[in-house]
Order: sequence, then C-alpha cells, then structure tokens
Amino acid sequence: MEISYKQLLHNITTLIFDVDGVLTNGLVTIMPNGELVRNMNIKDGYALKTAVDKGLNVCIISGGKNEGVRTRLANLGIEDIYLGAHDKIQQYNELTEKYGLKPENVLYMGDDIPDFPVMKLVGMPCCPNDAASEIQNVSKYISDKKGGEGCVRDVIEQILKVQGKWENNFNAKYD
Repeated sequence: MEISYKQLLHNITTLIFDVDGVLTNGLVTIMPNGELVRNMNIKDGYALKTAVDKGLNVCIISGGKNEGVRTRLANLGIEDIYLGAHDKIQQYNELTEKYGLKPENVLYMGDDIPDFPVMKLVGMPCCPNDAASEIQNVSKYISDKKGGEGCVRDVIEQILKVQGKWENNFNAKYD
C-alpha cells in the first residue's frame, strides 16, 4: 500500500526549489538591454521566509543566472542559492553532503526536464500543476497552483502544518 504524501512531509528538513516555472510563472520580460526580468509571488516569498525562520533548510537550484533573483532570495534568508546550474545533481550532492541528508528528508519542487534527474533521487518530488507531464509523472504531489502563482506557498504551508510549525501568530523576521 502506498502511503499518503502527507505522511512523507513529517520527515522533510530540506526544501529545494527551481526558480523559473516554480517561483516564477516561467515567463521572462526581455528589457532593451537584454536583461531578463522575472516576477515572483509575494506569498511564496513569505512562506519561504517562514520556512527559514522555522528552521528548515531552504535551497535554490536554478539554471538561470539572474543576480536579482539571488538578491531577492538572499533577502528572505536563503543561504544555499545555486544559479547557473546545468547539472543539478552536482548541487544536490553538495547539499546532501553539507547537511547529511537522506532522500526522505528532501522535498524538491521542479517543473521541467532539467529537474527530472534530481526529482528521481529525493523522497518528496513535487511540482506546480502546469509542470511538464514527465515531471508530473514522477511527482508524489502536484500542487493545485501554477508556477509563480502560489505553488511554493502551498507546499511549504502543508509541511509546516504537518510538522506543527504553522501558527496563527507569525513573526517572519526580515533583515
């Protein structure tokens, strides 16, 4: 008998997120100077900050290289930010060694083919509801939210509720 994904959330200590298509809707605005501008959901940001404040390891592994993305996520207290990652397994292995992680401790949310290799390794692969079909097929949880539209908040809130860390009295601490 397969266990419910909710049962898997009890063991999660580390959250790894892709950026484009997960923290964003996957669209980029191309500025006249060639800069690619992305939009992120403020509710996802609040949930990320809350997860950090509650002691979860929050990590980013993205193929994109936008330093504005790094600044935004670092301001939320996220320390493990890997940008320009084309072989995401390498960064995943660094994180598992750094934190002594077992697969059952790790949730990874991705949306497209570059996320597939890591998602096959973690205990809790998940995705937004507009992820590629290959990613949906390997996911143990598919959010009812699209990328950039609250899917990160959705999964973080569920983890914190299952672990008894989601409260009505929040004190997210912004630097």
